[in-house]
Amino acid sequence: MPSKDHWTRRAFSKDGFLNVMIETSRGRRNKMKYEPKKKCFVLHKVLPAGSTFPYDFGFVPNTEAEDGDPVDVLVLLDESVSQGTLVPTRPIGVIRAEQEERDGRVVRNDRILAVAVGAHDYRDVKTIADVSDHFLKEVEHFFVSYHEAEGSAFRCKGVEGPAAALELIRSAIRR
Repeated sequence: MPSKDHWTRRAFSKDGFLNVMIETSRGRRNKMKYEPKKKCFVLHKVLPAGSTFPYDFGFVPNTEAEDGDPVDVLVLLDESVSQGTLVPTRPIGVIRAEQEERDGRVVRNDRILAVAVGAHDYRDVKTIADVSDHFLKEVEHFFVSYHEAEGSAFRCKGVEGPAAALELIRSAIRR
């Protein structure tokens, strides 16, 4: 039997749910980042006054996205959870995006959208088609503003459903 810690290092739980480690809790200005070598969370940046994370934000353990970081996930949940909490989720889709760095380099920086297992407010959301266009515009606006404040550009290239999200995650696991 694997140790309890074994599951915290895996992308998928033994029940098949996507594990997401929360780095930054909803409503926070402080963007945290997990540093594996230090084995702790480090303050990465502070968002401008008036900006906060609209939902809990984290990453999928043992993945490497095209930008070299773990896969990013925005988690829909009734209440915010503490940083460092491992949340089992159901991916509902992906926001395909590119990010232009300060040096002019363009990298993929897709964002998975997922619903926390056991969420009440979002229990009927099974796919990205179940959320409103207004919701997606607000999420996109947050990421555009967030990157603009740090001197980079974020461009949404479209949205896709759960199958595309799972394929992105599987590719990131293989990487």
